Amino acid sequence: MDQSHIRNFCIIAHIDHGKSTLADRMLELTGTVNKRDMKSQLLDSMDLEREKGITIKLAPVRMTHKGYDLNLIDTPGHVDFSYEVSRSLEACEGAVLVVDASQGIQAQTLANVYLALAADLTIIPVLNKVDLPAADVPRVSAEVKNLLGCGDEDILKISAKTGEGVESVLNAVVERINPPVGVHGDPTRALIFDSYYDDYRGVILYTRVVDGELKKGDTIQMLATGAQGIALEVGALSPTMSPETSIATGEIGYIVTNLKTTRDAKVGDTVTTKRHHASAPLPGYKNVKPFVYAGFFPVSNEDYNELKEAIEKLSLSDSALQFEPENSPVLGFGVRIGFLGLLHMDIVRERLEREYDLDLVVTNPSTDYQVVMVSGEDIDIKSASDLPDVTKIREIREPWINGEIVVPSEYIGSVIQLVVSKRGLQKNISYIDERALISFDAPLANLLTDFYDQLKSVTSGYGSFNYELSGYRAEDLVRVDFYVAGEMVDALSIMVHRSESQRLGREIVTKLKEVIPRQNFQVALQAAIGGKFIAREDLSAYRKDVTTGLYGGDVSRKKKVLAKQAKGKKRMKRFGKIDIPSEAFTVMLKRD
Repeated sequence: MDQSHIRNFCIIAHIDHGKSTLADRMLELTGTVNKRDMKSQLLDSMDLEREKGITIKLAPVRMTHKGYDLNLIDTPGHVDFSYEVSRSLEACEGAVLVVDASQGIQAQTLANVYLALAADLTIIPVLNKVDLPAADVPRVSAEVKNLLGCGDEDILKISAKTGEGVESVLNAVVERINPPVGVHGDPTRALIFDSYYDDYRGVILYTRVVDGELKKGDTIQMLATGAQGIALEVGALSPTMSPETSIATGEIGYIVTNLKTTRDAKVGDTVTTKRHHASAPLPGYKNVKPFVYAGFFPVSNEDYNELKEAIEKLSLSDSALQFEPENSPVLGFGVRIGFLGLLHMDIVRERLEREYDLDLVVTNPSTDYQVVMVSGEDIDIKSASDLPDVTKIREIREPWINGEIVVPSEYIGSVIQLVVSKRGLQKNISYIDERALISFDAPLANLLTDFYDQLKSVTSGYGSFNYELSGYRAEDLVRVDFYVAGEMVDALSIMVHRSESQRLGREIVTKLKEVIPRQNFQVALQAAIGGKFIAREDLSAYRKDVTTGLYGGDVSRKKKVLAKQAKGKKRMKRFGKIDIPSEAFTVMLKRD
């Protein structure tokens, strides 16, 4: 294909603004997919994506329109998967920005626009859902014009659901987006923007060829890892794999390799060929760093190896997943996994339970902390139970984020109150027409569990939130431990700010009282900082009526039997081992 007839673009938007539906209509209009094979969310191939109605993995597809090859990458909208968005932007020259005509610009819309502008892409603004009764086209058009500085004629008004105006989007892609620049005769350089492991075919790479070309049968090399392999098959995705003899400059396609693991071909690496070897790699992506950690333990210890294998397989297609083995006296052997957010964690948990048929106990999610020792040594800890002896610690630093909340003006007060209650610092308020953009700094640990839900409830569902990690700050942090019947349960330990420790200790002990079943003897549930107890609740014992066989006679007989029972309970208490149910370990996630 002549390079001037190629257009590479992606669709970016906030959650639920209609990216996948627009992609469906484009595939239908260009005849890429037969009418009989068409289904909604066609590019969302995972069952979870279809059930939750969200895009989790980016999906590339090639379409033909008026003699032009259009390579589209459908991207996720949720903040936890923004690393997928930044990768797709690098492989494109333009982006279609979809904005819901009833909701207007949201936090993730802004975040994606900034990413696209940083990648120097041509942005085509599209107002979707103009057929809805609640659509307010003039207001949302004004917001888009303020954001992008474009004219009214540049904004396309469409309905992806009915297909109205979708052809104008395809025409705009051809007219406004620049063709790829690259030199066909130069040494081969292709950027890997996604890779996954196929059980039958091995490692498959999604690449964008920047210079030169890749042919079937070429010996390929990764410039970063140095790994070598063979391109067993190359071709385009339309949307299924269609093999070709080669993929040339400017094209987006796939390579089936003989590599055994995706570790050999990392996302962001540059592929070159032995025939036309390049020396300088393309600028890749910055390594994505997880900042939410949780322990995953099998309910039965015999399943530990299955869990480990399942996570290894999952990590082959999810480059953001990082894990290491973990051992807990209460829960046995497990794995501590790093995620990009709670939704990411939720999806990994569901995939492990569904696709690999595992029964799991998941501990409370926490973030990582930097500990500076008195000796000057720096260590990273990923769970509260790893905290060294307090006397040897000089300071503990916790991660802070820069957050942005877009919300209708009337909710500003309640949003600022919410941010302050999470130890956040409000920095700036700017206005986009009738809505406010509130910028703030806050400790990540306080936003982990239910910040998003609370934001939705105080803003009647209108608030949207986006964040990025800003750095680590030294704070007065303490480790709160929990004791059940005098035994410390390390999997329940949490790191909190000293000012919040009493309140949280009380809250969690009260929640544990609800989930731990009563025993035949009294059980004490306690929270402590170091050697000092800060909260306590007692689980009262079951009482069996041992006096039922007695009738009449002296009261001393009754007392004698009850004393015997008390003695037995005392002995049980000494030997009693408490079975703690799995719900106790996710007590932080339980809503009040």
